[in-house]
Amino acid sequence: MILLDANYILRFLIKDNENMFEISKESIISNDCFILNEVLAEVVFVLLKVYKVEKIEITAILVEFLEFDNIFMDTKDEMIKALYLFKTKNLDFVDCILCVKSKKYEVKTFDKKLNKCFENIN
Repeated sequence: MILLDANYILRFLIKDNENMFEISKESIISNDCFILNEVLAEVVFVLLKVYKVEKIEITAILVEFLEFDNIFMDTKDEMIKALYLFKTKNLDFVDCILCVKSKKYEVKTFDKKLNKCFENIN
């Protein structure tokens, strides 16, 4: 099993450097890969803020990527749910993760939009 960092995933998804894309593609396709939730959050942030990719496209790309049989996460189902929330809500991705996690945990925040998400998800 290999652990992927955000830059490696981004080179695979964006294909902006052909050499790095080919290297990442070979590694990702040929191995079981593990992604930390924090790394996924960084990928979302970079796609949104640096590459100016729309939320709907980020969700489509990352859900497809995460559904590869060889991609593993501790909470893959929750991260996919958070991506779908991210697509439709006026929240950042980390807040969407918190919203999804609010089904299992009591989440404390002063953020009114996030509190509203808790009410709508439970």
